[in-house]
Amino acid sequence: MPKLDDIDLADLDRFTSGFPYRDFDDLRRDAPVWWHPPTAHTPGGEGFWVLSRYADIVAASADGATFSSETGGDRVGGGTTLEDMPMEFAVGALLNMMDDPRHAQFRRLLTPSTTPRALRAIEEDLRRRAIDIVDAAIAKGDCDFLIDVSAELPLQAVADLAGVPQTDRHELMNWANVTLDYEGREVGEVSDRVAQAQAQMFVYGTNLLVRKRSESPTTDLLSIVTHALIDGEPLSENEQRLFLSLIVAAGSETTRNSIAIAMSALSERPQTWEQLRANRTLLPVAVEEMLRWASSTPYNRRTATRDIEMHGQQIRAGDKVSLWWASANRDDAVFADPYNFDIERNPNPHLAFGRGVHFCLGASLARMEMRVMFEVLLDRVESVTLTGPIEYVRSNKHSGVRHMPVTINPR
Repeated sequence: MPKLDDIDLADLDRFTSGFPYRDFDDLRRDAPVWWHPPTAHTPGGEGFWVLSRYADIVAASADGATFSSETGGDRVGGGTTLEDMPMEFAVGALLNMMDDPRHAQFRRLLTPSTTPRALRAIEEDLRRRAIDIVDAAIAKGDCDFLIDVSAELPLQAVADLAGVPQTDRHELMNWANVTLDYEGREVGEVSDRVAQAQAQMFVYGTNLLVRKRSESPTTDLLSIVTHALIDGEPLSENEQRLFLSLIVAAGSETTRNSIAIAMSALSERPQTWEQLRANRTLLPVAVEEMLRWASSTPYNRRTATRDIEMHGQQIRAGDKVSLWWASANRDDAVFADPYNFDIERNPNPHLAFGRGVHFCLGASLARMEMRVMFEVLLDRVESVTLTGPIEYVRSNKHSGVRHMPVTINPR
């Protein structure tokens, strides 16, 4: 299998033109459970397992007892990234790096605020915000679609949902962007720029959470976590601070990238754009295809808690195991003609939001934001034309867009 010898999924330069889907075509065909050997880029000089087929990823994500979001074996760190995160600081304290039962208890606190029924109450406000965002971009004509359009609605929505002042939203996004992009550094490294952003976020979060604790409880997510009890005890200050970081990054970053990458696909397919304009009932189905197409979270890592065999490969307790959602979303065993952007694809059981107990808490909000934004774009915009190449972030953890220069032509 000579092609596999050339694949290094820890080499972030491999992701600067978008996700390397064709590498995963080879993996799904030839090595569905592949031991990624240590390279110059792998964190800690360690190798890791790569799961690339849809069925295997679904099975692993459903088995949290074997594939832990915390740790396993005699590993002293763990988490959901290829680099080990420290126990207690992140692992076991950050919601997405937490196993049941505490994960389920924490998640239950937040679920009532993120149900489709609860979110319907904010849909018209989202629509008004989307109209203002799109009209401002139309007034510019030439703009950066990522910054001027797709980033704004998710950011404003998550600020309201979390209880963060709107005046602070861009500063929070900038700090999150710095920590999620590996510009000028490798996985596991912390540059001066990243350290500064983390320190500023820490101070801001500490002060905001102190204020939330002193106020009467409300329905925003930060108020909920600062006043909540689990087994009669409040969440630790570390859990509360980490939740703020998570909600700002996860609540805005993934959706903005899905909107931008979807708009890029539509701009290259003017007939599909017009088809959507003519038949708006297709939009909810089209949003699912946009999510599959963008696959804005390429992978999550787990740690094996016991020895297990998959496809003849022996995974040992303590081994890192990576679940590549983006690869699953191009698996032709599940998706006919997976490289065709088909806005009528139905059913569309994509894994853009993950699967299992860690299924994305903000899935309903993301779907609503995307549907509302594209309704407004279809109403007010004749065409969006790329005027230069899309610039992607340097990361294998986020299919992120830094810049997307476009001309927006109004209707």
